[in-house]
Amino acid sequence: MAAVALKVYERHLAREIYSSTLLVLAAFLALFAFFDLIHEMAEVGKDNYQLRHAVGYVALTLPGRAYEIFPIAVLIGSLYALTLLARHSEITVLRASGLSTGELLLTLGKVGVVFVALTFILGEFIAPPAERAAQQLRLTAMSKLVGQEFRSGLWVKDGLSFINVREVLPDASLRKIRVYAFDETYRLQSISEAEEGRFLPPNHWRLTNVVQTQFDAQSGNERANVSRQDELVWQSALNPDILAVLLVVPERMSLVNLYQYIQHLSANQQKTQRYEIALWKKLIYPLATLVMMALALPFAYTHSRMGAVSIKVFAGVMLGILFHMLNGLFSHLGVINNWQPLAAAITPSVMFMLAAGTMLWWVERR
Repeated sequence: MAAVALKVYERHLAREIYSSTLLVLAAFLALFAFFDLIHEMAEVGKDNYQLRHAVGYVALTLPGRAYEIFPIAVLIGSLYALTLLARHSEITVLRASGLSTGELLLTLGKVGVVFVALTFILGEFIAPPAERAAQQLRLTAMSKLVGQEFRSGLWVKDGLSFINVREVLPDASLRKIRVYAFDETYRLQSISEAEEGRFLPPNHWRLTNVVQTQFDAQSGNERANVSRQDELVWQSALNPDILAVLLVVPERMSLVNLYQYIQHLSANQQKTQRYEIALWKKLIYPLATLVMMALALPFAYTHSRMGAVSIKVFAGVMLGILFHMLNGLFSHLGVINNWQPLAAAITPSVMFMLAAGTMLWWVERR
């Protein structure tokens, strides 16, 4: 009978937390979608970019938004559900029946496994392709410059030139670049090949190891002159915004792609700090939902009137925003100060876990 009662209690708690978290997540996504759509309205009417493109773009960015705010939604949803249960004295009854804090934390852990799985699936399999599709939809409607269906790489038209890029790296640098320049009569004037290119704002690229072939068709004599340069500054409409169709920031890359790129950087003796931090964050971020649920538990150990419930929900919003800010802050500090990647990635979650433990200790002492 005790086991059956415990299962009933777990189902009741799970139902309350799931429904509250879903409601909070839907509210956040609706809010973000509204402001993102307002922002996109400024672009509607440019080239072929229409309202349906803006709506489609905003819809495709929602999985990425959901991944970012999921721990915050779990914190607020859990806090709201647990506070309401405490207000109705259900938590008090459970504790009076012999349910310890450790057992309640274990139950929250069981409930939170679903959140961990959902966060991992969103960040690993749904958000990255959706983000790429969103950028492709937007840029295709606005410029129609990018074509990526070719085995030879990325092709971009820039005035009377056609640009072929074989490799686009996550830091927005290019490798194996070819520029085919034509005149007004579409006669090939030159072919420039470069090993690597790095963007120089606002609209230039620094090309290295450049081989340029000039074609001279004057007086009916076709000649080709070949020149080599170590560096060349090249002006082009091609920029990182256009390349965003193929690029995913480190935090949006899958674990497999992150690991492979880290190996590539290591093999070329380049810094891997930023990508190693992103790799650890991808592993730790889903577990942050469990930390958020533990942080919400101390709020359930006190009786609350409705006004106090509102204050606690507001506190949950502030804590969630603080966690989001610290998560980004420690990533940047880790890169700047050359911290251990695991330490930079796990510190915000550890801080909030310690805060949850301290609050539970203080509440139980009262």
